[in-house]
Amino acid sequence: MFTESAAGTSALAELATIVAVADRPVTDSPVLGPCVVGTPVADHWARVEERFREWAGRPGLRDRLRAHLRSLPPREQMRMVARSRETTTHFAWCLRDEPAEPFTFWLHEYKPQRDWRQGYADSIHNHRYHFCTVLLAGSYLHERFDARLAPDGGSIVDTTLLRSTEAVEGDAGTMLAHEFHRIPKAADDTLTFLVKSRAVTPWSLSFDPDTRTSHRHVPVESRLEELTNTL
Repeated sequence: MFTESAAGTSALAELATIVAVADRPVTDSPVLGPCVVGTPVADHWARVEERFREWAGRPGLRDRLRAHLRSLPPREQMRMVARSRETTTHFAWCLRDEPAEPFTFWLHEYKPQRDWRQGYADSIHNHRYHFCTVLLAGSYLHERFDARLAPDGGSIVDTTLLRSTEAVEGDAGTMLAHEFHRIPKAADDTLTFLVKSRAVTPWSLSFDPDTRTSHRHVPVESRLEELTNTL
């Protein structure tokens, strides 16, 4: 189903095609398989996960991603750095973000545990988007939670641990926007590759079980109108 790509750039373009908007009839979609005509695959995340696992499971993924980074011209390197960010627990490198595409592609480079500051991957949290991920190197402890929300949905009242798993190199997983998890610890030099949907909710939530404090996280880019109105 998938072609071998000589360069990382074409490999990411190939993955973008695999998880792109379905624009052919069900019987004429060799890339996506059965799906609703004209419906973003983000609405059918099981299909995205299946295609992602097949693509990421091919040998040489790290080599393909390394080739992508080495092939970037200086201007593209600057664009990638500008749209990437540092968190308290890891560096999030945005490898591909084309506005016309319903997905973005990322590398997460986890900091040594001694350099973590509390409040990001190690908090109980959800995301504004769905994502699939594969561990390229290292390992981490992954915990999934059930969260009881306040009636308005804007805060977390309580959480219950559902399961705890030690994820190792080659493992792949999926999180939907309404699901809660945390990574309380990761081995040094841990790397993950992710495909993320566009935001499906306006904010995300986090919870500190020790202090029982809940926070709502609103992205800065969505606050421009509010900022303008307060000036």
